[in-house]
Amino acid sequence: MKKIMNQPENIIDEMLKGIAKANKDVIYCEGKGVIARREKSDKVGIISGGGSGHEPAHAGYVGKGMLDAAVCGNVFSSPDPERILEGIRQADSGKGVLMIIKNYSGDYMNFTMALDIAELEDRKANYVIVKDDVAVEDSTFSTGRRGIAGTVFVHKIAGAKAQAGASLTEVKETAEKAVQYIRSMGVALSSCIIPAVGKPGFVLNENEMEIGMGIHGEPGVGKSELKTSTEIAEILVSRILEDFEKSTSMEEAEVALMINGLGATPLMELYVLNNDVQEYLENKKIKVYKTFVGNYMTALEMSGCSVTLLKLDDELKECLDAPCNAPNFKV
Repeated sequence: MKKIMNQPENIIDEMLKGIAKANKDVIYCEGKGVIARREKSDKVGIISGGGSGHEPAHAGYVGKGMLDAAVCGNVFSSPDPERILEGIRQADSGKGVLMIIKNYSGDYMNFTMALDIAELEDRKANYVIVKDDVAVEDSTFSTGRRGIAGTVFVHKIAGAKAQAGASLTEVKETAEKAVQYIRSMGVALSSCIIPAVGKPGFVLNENEMEIGMGIHGEPGVGKSELKTSTEIAEILVSRILEDFEKSTSMEEAEVALMINGLGATPLMELYVLNNDVQEYLENKKIKVYKTFVGNYMTALEMSGCSVTLLKLDDELKECLDAPCNAPNFKV
């Protein structure tokens, strides 16, 4: 294992200190695992978080017009309720806090426990759950769909709505609409190494890829021989569109597109995939309103990518276009 680090047990604390030193607009709540905006605003607060290892998610999205605080757990591990409670406190201006939770059992349990404690402190809080990964069937009997890169669009939409002065109820309603209009799916070409473990979590042969792999190395829909970029685009986007059609028409729809790298995929390859995805969407008469290409929600040094589509209406367009100064999201 080759990594630029000191002791594995200190890597999250040292990373968060480094983030704060690179961005004068945020503070690091040492010992709490929280990155928060330095400037407090008289509006609804927006927080998110989860396990580390997905950088720039979530601390890279703390800024005016996006998140007010990000709560960081250990690598691929949910932060505990005390850390999340600190995030709520940092984001709370008295107008309430909306928590954006990815659909993992640990995140849901710990964030909702923190919400209960916050309410005992007379703080108003609510939440939305992002479950954009169409590789996994949604279910009332299990956690169901995972929250992956589409979560970043929810950060932006909710952050813009709150910055515009909306109430907690209004911000939640708009964030929920974004959740309903987002679909993602990914493919992995290699595994990653958790610093404290020191070995890959799974193995793919040179000519293999895993379709629908989760951002923590969870299984996808199956292994396949390595495909071309054109074939990958068709596999991922066709599955996304099929899922959209279960609840909303995509005929002549307008979308925001995110081509997200998982940590070790060169931008060259992401732009090749973007070209193929856009050609596929054009053939389906779906208009791409705005495109985002880069590393938005990674899995350490995993090689691979995901594709996210956000179906837009006028309100979601306005929120997507609104200015923000989060260091890792540019509009």
